[in-house]
Amino acid sequence: MKRIDIINEVSKCEGLIVCNIGFASRELYSIVDRPENFYMLGSMGLASSIGLGLALSQNEKVYVIDGDGSILMNLGTLSTIANNQTNNLCLVIVDNKVYGSTGNQKTYTSGRTDLELVAKGAGNSNVIRVKTKNPLISALKKNNQKDLIIIAEAEPGNESVPIIDLEPVEVKTRFMRKHDQ
Repeated sequence: MKRIDIINEVSKCEGLIVCNIGFASRELYSIVDRPENFYMLGSMGLASSIGLGLALSQNEKVYVIDGDGSILMNLGTLSTIANNQTNNLCLVIVDNKVYGSTGNQKTYTSGRTDLELVAKGAGNSNVIRVKTKNPLISALKKNNQKDLIIIAEAEPGNESVPIIDLEPVEVKTRFMRKHDQ
């Protein structure tokens, strides 16, 4: 799978989507731009933390699209998720084994670090690894389970997609406005 394939499947889910920095956000934006999407435009490593905060604060389903590099930068989020259980969080970690938005330098998941084992070791019991589209689709349908974490393996690479033409404040404002109604 490519990252954009994973993002495309998540974009079909009903609920809020918080998307990782850089090309991942740009790819989601190119697939479907909607007020329910929160694009991380400058805070690497925080999509999972923001998504957990949203899941704890309201009942709508929250999907987080994060990358292996960002999760490695904020490993504490996996413990925080495990110790603050919700019924509405689905964290999809795209594990392409590189820092995709900064030039495809290898992450430690290309070596000895296994994010599935790390997530389970942090106390998360509902962790699934997928390598192809159909298991990903099946996993995304398990949306009533406590804090589902999907490790979705992907090929390295970025799609040729345009820059997001929204300012960060605009992304925040329309996302918040959508949920104040």
